[in-house]
Amino acid sequence: MKKLLLLSTGGTIASVASNAGLVPKETGEELIKMLGKLPYDIHVKNILQLDSSNIQPEEWKFIAQNIYKYRNDYDGIVVSHGTDTMAYTASMLSFMLKNINIPVVLTGSQVPINVVLSDAHDNLRLAFAAAATCPPDIYLVFHNKVMLGCRSVKVRTTNFDAFESVNVPPVATVSSDGLVFNTDDHFQKKHDGEPVLNTKINSHVSLVKLFPGFDPNLLFAMVDSGCRGIVIEAYGLGGMNFIRRNMVAAIGKLIRRGIPVVASSQCLYERSDLTKYEVGREALLEGAISACDMTSESAITKLMWALGQGMDVHEIDDFFNTNVAGEVTLK
Repeated sequence: MKKLLLLSTGGTIASVASNAGLVPKETGEELIKMLGKLPYDIHVKNILQLDSSNIQPEEWKFIAQNIYKYRNDYDGIVVSHGTDTMAYTASMLSFMLKNINIPVVLTGSQVPINVVLSDAHDNLRLAFAAAATCPPDIYLVFHNKVMLGCRSVKVRTTNFDAFESVNVPPVATVSSDGLVFNTDDHFQKKHDGEPVLNTKINSHVSLVKLFPGFDPNLLFAMVDSGCRGIVIEAYGLGGMNFIRRNMVAAIGKLIRRGIPVVASSQCLYERSDLTKYEVGREALLEGAISACDMTSESAITKLMWALGQGMDVHEIDDFFNTNVAGEVTLK
């Protein structure tokens, strides 16, 4: 019987109705009690009780520290978490917990567990099954899918199928045959050392969605206010305007000031490629860093982590051309 740990952090899954709306109140023990009998030896630690909108870098560090602390005491760890920022947490844990030696599985629900037709029960059951059977890594489980944490994105606000695995297939899915694992080469990862906890990050970054008419002077205003790195969701393959409101020239100036600028795509699927069009090549020549096929959640957390290590612009460029946790597909 696998020995598993539930780290409860709150979220919709643990919420109850109040005069102020849904509020996280249920404990991890109460979540387990509502699941019925499971074929695992499950232990619980209630470490937070927050709506995930309130989970921020301080909580990421705390969650990572708890996972690292208990990693050798259990065969796997499940983290119950609110859905709104769960993809950000999963991505950041992928960088903070390099070479984690057990499966760590985040899950939550769209409806509180105490509601009759909640999706919480199935998500939690699958999370424990994944924690008992998956190879060591950081995962996000939702609606019959096991996904790499750093590839997961919340794409629906109310539907039970709220998360998708972007640009790589799910690690595993549930069918009548049980938990069916994907044999894609992408998931044949090799861990090259002992688990390392590194929670040093710099959260003074910004994520900007480019739109026609955006004033690039706003980027300088952000930097003057303390921003130390920027991810820009550019058009299509990573194109940016350079007539009138010259985003390309602004990026060059920021790079020369030591501010890394990462170009991702507003399109949810497929990659950014700054080499294909003039509007991308000009940005590349100015020093823009391509996010390739990373999610925005993964790009912004990777940038925070890189800045926290004291990397300069050139080192961050190299770092973004390195596949750390399965977050990017490199040519």
